[in-house]
Amino acid sequence: MESSVFRFIWRYSKRDQILLLILTGLSFPFLYYSLDLPKTIINDAIGGTEFPQSLLGIAFDQIPYLMLLCGIFLSLVFINGGFKYFINVFRGILAERMLRRLRFQLIERTLRFPQTHFRNLSQGEVVAMVTTETEPLGGFFGEALSLPAFQGGTLITILAFIMVQDPVLGLAAISLYPVQAYVIPKLQRQVNLLGKQRVRTVRKLSERLSETVSGIQDVHANATYQYELADFSDRLGAIFEIRYRIYKKKFFIKFLNNFLAQLTPFLFFSIGGYLVIQGDLSFGALVAVLAAYKDLSAPWKELLTFYQRMEDSRIKYDQLVEQFAPADMLDERLIAVDGAAGTPPLGGRLQGANLVLEDDGGDRRVNGATLAFPVESHVALLGDAGSGRSDLARLLSGQTAPTSGTVTVNGVDVSDLPRSHLTREITYVDQESALRSGTILDNLLYGMKQRPVAENPAVPRRDERLAESLASGNSGFLVDDEWIPADIGDPLAAVGEVLRLTEIEDDVFEIGLRSVIDVSDRPEMAVKIVAARARVRDLLAARDLQDVVEMFDPSRYIYSATVAENVLWGTPVDETFAADGLSRNSYLHYVLGRADLLEDFAEKGRVVASAMVELFSDLPPGHEFFERFAFFHHEQIPEYQRILTRVSGQGVRSLSEADLTSLIELTLQVVVSRHNLFEMSDALCARVLEARRLFARHLPEEFRDKIDFFDVERVNAASTIQDNILFGKVMMDRADAATRAAQLLAEVVEEMGLRAAIVGVGLGFDIGIGGKRLTVAQRCKLTLARALMKRPRLLVANKALSGVDPATETTILRHIRQAQGGRGLLWVGDGEEPPANDDQPFDQTFVIERGKVREVSVREEAPAAVRRDRAEQE
Repeated sequence: MESSVFRFIWRYSKRDQILLLILTGLSFPFLYYSLDLPKTIINDAIGGTEFPQSLLGIAFDQIPYLMLLCGIFLSLVFINGGFKYFINVFRGILAERMLRRLRFQLIERTLRFPQTHFRNLSQGEVVAMVTTETEPLGGFFGEALSLPAFQGGTLITILAFIMVQDPVLGLAAISLYPVQAYVIPKLQRQVNLLGKQRVRTVRKLSERLSETVSGIQDVHANATYQYELADFSDRLGAIFEIRYRIYKKKFFIKFLNNFLAQLTPFLFFSIGGYLVIQGDLSFGALVAVLAAYKDLSAPWKELLTFYQRMEDSRIKYDQLVEQFAPADMLDERLIAVDGAAGTPPLGGRLQGANLVLEDDGGDRRVNGATLAFPVESHVALLGDAGSGRSDLARLLSGQTAPTSGTVTVNGVDVSDLPRSHLTREITYVDQESALRSGTILDNLLYGMKQRPVAENPAVPRRDERLAESLASGNSGFLVDDEWIPADIGDPLAAVGEVLRLTEIEDDVFEIGLRSVIDVSDRPEMAVKIVAARARVRDLLAARDLQDVVEMFDPSRYIYSATVAENVLWGTPVDETFAADGLSRNSYLHYVLGRADLLEDFAEKGRVVASAMVELFSDLPPGHEFFERFAFFHHEQIPEYQRILTRVSGQGVRSLSEADLTSLIELTLQVVVSRHNLFEMSDALCARVLEARRLFARHLPEEFRDKIDFFDVERVNAASTIQDNILFGKVMMDRADAATRAAQLLAEVVEEMGLRAAIVGVGLGFDIGIGGKRLTVAQRCKLTLARALMKRPRLLVANKALSGVDPATETTILRHIRQAQGGRGLLWVGDGEEPPANDDQPFDQTFVIERGKVREVSVREEAPAAVRRDRAEQE
């Protein structure tokens, strides 16, 4: 980054800034004549007596001459406005391009920060600096040269005009400028220093707030609410004190400016009036001077304001340069897109010699560690927590630079290797590796996207977007281009392989089953789902499993579904008929009224409310039973107690519409076979079926697309794949029904050839920020699968499966070692014994203690490269 804000501006926008200066200079003659023309209009056209007047050889009487001059004046106003419009638009575009360039540079430098730097720099602080703190700089970039030139030129033009009219008035106009030019900058420097202090204090507040939010569980665990609030109160108070001092100085500057600005009109009125009375100045000239002075204050104020912004921008830029230039930042050439060109594959011997890694306090996390092994061997690195095992794994994989010592592969220092080549050959997986927001497939392919391999012609406005990106100094590639290299073959086949290796395929399959598909995008799959539905019906009948799944039948009440589902007989598409608030839907009220169900549903709701109040009224707020079993929240208990009291005395007919709706809401949530809160008589079931028919028959046109009705002949677009295939509800009153239904579902899916398609749907599941919509075990598996997609020459797995159970970890490790046959694996784990695998022991095992490494075993049947390496060391 450039050392100063003006160096940055001049380097990246020199041509545009010069163009703005040229346009600014061209506007001044038009400005001058627009100031001079009113004097001519008043003195010659209005007050003149010699007519006709000749202009360009054409004679004009008084009225035509007046109209002509007024028309010229209007034209000059339009031209001046046009100059301002074009300059402002061009300045705005320039400012946004420069701001985009600066943010891109800051983000690019953030990606090159050493990983240890983030121990002292919170993510909230980085975000604030890149987004919020750079925003004021954007406007300054566009006006850094053009605004002082434009406003200063305007000021000089107006002063020149006033001087031409009368030198005394000209001197009066500028008499107070030296005072302002001397006093204001001194005061402004004090404001700027306070502003710099404020920025630093706000950053610390942001950092502390981010830390508190990340560790909110500890606040709750220790009940340190008041301490935290006192801490934040103190920090906010410090910001308040700085702001208070800024306001006092800032508004004193404004007061001084306004006072001095009002002294000049006093001089104009007194001196100008005296000159007019004495006949030394025409009345038209005085009017023109006063009009010109009216325009004079604006550029002067703009110049003073610009000075304030300039100083503020200079401070902000200097702080950014300071924050985004840490020591040991990754060399820019190592992340260049063509940096790996011509680099041979890594092979041979990986060696760490006398490796030392110190933290900020000078403590050695790795202390003189030395080890070596062939890249293609399978090695275990073991140690207890705090032994330095993770730090050593990061050093060996080139993720962290050592304080001293070297890591080499066949004598080549890994710190000199292009990162795209290094990380493709030696892939590192951490127990804390982060996933990106996006789909499962996006994350699996993420590690392959190191450089674009082909353009995507289908990208809208491709050339325009790319040209604008380059004009702003941003990336020369588009994220929508093709980034997956061809050497991995069929990406989906590779994805399927790593899903099986990491035991996450079943998880993705389950996710796919719980997903909704767009029928128009997958018509063939929709046909198979309907066929699978028929097959499920056949198997249920053939195996006498009618007590496992209660199939949807429009002529029957489904006891394993909610009362609401029985009435709607479909799946809501949006919030119109969603479960929350369904009882308040006016159309549903109409249907229940037509079917004579309002009082019955209210009475059933009374039964539910009575049971809920009795069961949960003594539980504390937030108890897990409310989430798992209750139909309402703890704070609603008094409301339902009031309703129950009224009903017990006067019956449900005495209730208000709001209370009636509250009871009906409880009834609609009930699954009769699961909750066993009330019976559904045959007569009541018949009226529910009547409500079902009325609901579909009289549904208003505007609601037709708000619900997708159940139809055995087609896929329900708002239901999950699993619900579509079963086309029914698993029996709630059978303990093993869910397991047997899942087995039957899996059998039918395999038989119908739907598994691959459902896995494909699961791959499109959005995992949320940081993968938070997945379980810990799923995140571990997905992170490891992402690394295996590269087929690395050496995989460094640092406690990569710490979130899965030991049996699954052993299975996945066996799969990985088979997949890495002929390629290397460095497996980092706990203790001093490698994971049990009698069929395939590790070639070498190292143990690290207090930052030092010792070899504890080597397999006799280890590859020749391992034996040769040991012989060389001996």
